[in-house]
Amino acid sequence: MNAGGDQDGSSVPDDVWERFLRESVDGVADAPKEPSARARLVTERLRDEPAGSGGWRTHTPPPPRRKKGWYVVGLLAAVALLVVAFDPWRMIGSTDGDGPPGPPLAQESERPDGAPPVEPAGRPTLDQPFKGSPAARWADGTAGITVPAARATGWMSTAQVEKALRQTRDFLAASNLDPAVLAGERPTKAIALINPHQRDVKDFLAAAFRTPTAENDPLLLFSRFDTTHARVVGDVVRTRGRITYGEGANGALRVTTDVTYVYPVVRAAAAGGGDEIVRTIARREVVLDWHDPSKVVTAPGTFSLVSYKVDMTNGGCDTHTGYFTPEFGEGGQDTGTAGGATVDPYDRSTSMDEGPQSPDGGCRTATRS
Repeated sequence: MNAGGDQDGSSVPDDVWERFLRESVDGVADAPKEPSARARLVTERLRDEPAGSGGWRTHTPPPPRRKKGWYVVGLLAAVALLVVAFDPWRMIGSTDGDGPPGPPLAQESERPDGAPPVEPAGRPTLDQPFKGSPAARWADGTAGITVPAARATGWMSTAQVEKALRQTRDFLAASNLDPAVLAGERPTKAIALINPHQRDVKDFLAAAFRTPTAENDPLLLFSRFDTTHARVVGDVVRTRGRITYGEGANGALRVTTDVTYVYPVVRAAAAGGGDEIVRTIARREVVLDWHDPSKVVTAPGTFSLVSYKVDMTNGGCDTHTGYFTPEFGEGGQDTGTAGGATVDPYDRSTSMDEGPQSPDGGCRTATRS
């Protein structure tokens, strides 16, 4: 913290260390602690399955109040009923396969109470890669991530919290939306925001990029594709999710992010090319702390990871290459282990810990992508 009190980083200042060294001789103070991430968890990866049938959600608006000119309202209502009868998809904000999707959804302000409606069938195209999925109405990039208003929390002032939330969103963008990272490059901008004094995280990152395994996989934190196998269509990734925060241990600002990312992809030219579009979906929950540097060893402008989880659909089941490996054609319709649990990758109504688990520990089946 600088002399003016603004949060421009969170290193341990020289005067803090000098005071600690001086007081520790007399047995007065405790050293700032090195942070550690909790056990990493990767929830089961999801196999893709053709979109199943599902009921539509309906809403009946209240009847209009009678006013002068009520007959005009009645006439308009009759016309609307005819439109619904002949073109119901347009009225509920969906696509009929050729028309545009409905209006964009408002930002997510709280956990939804159910899964989004089933979209009418429609094959994605290069011009409309999200056709036939709820993501057709989601926002692009960081616009789909709700950032709450800042307030003084823990050791941070309102201005410091505001900056920390902005930097947290920057981390999500650098991890999951950066075109270079999506094309397989190392996420250097994202890594630069992680506290380098977290030894377990530092070891994890070194192992993950050197030799990916189930426990040390870059995909636990970052979205990357092997461009010799598949590439993202265009420059738009659809997102939906939110950031929340409160006070953590030692007065830290604890920030929780829960965001779903939808990537439309095609085969790379080296893999046969073509215009078939499939979607890879990753829902991520990342919890992090912005520490008081007088209590925890940290570095300027960085946070400490607390935990991180991911559910992925059509990103590769039981493969650990460090890259998403989406399947195309009939392979993309693999339904996973017989009798295994199913999950809707667009359903954000439950936490990632509360979702159904595969009884054999294998891959679950995604009901739509």
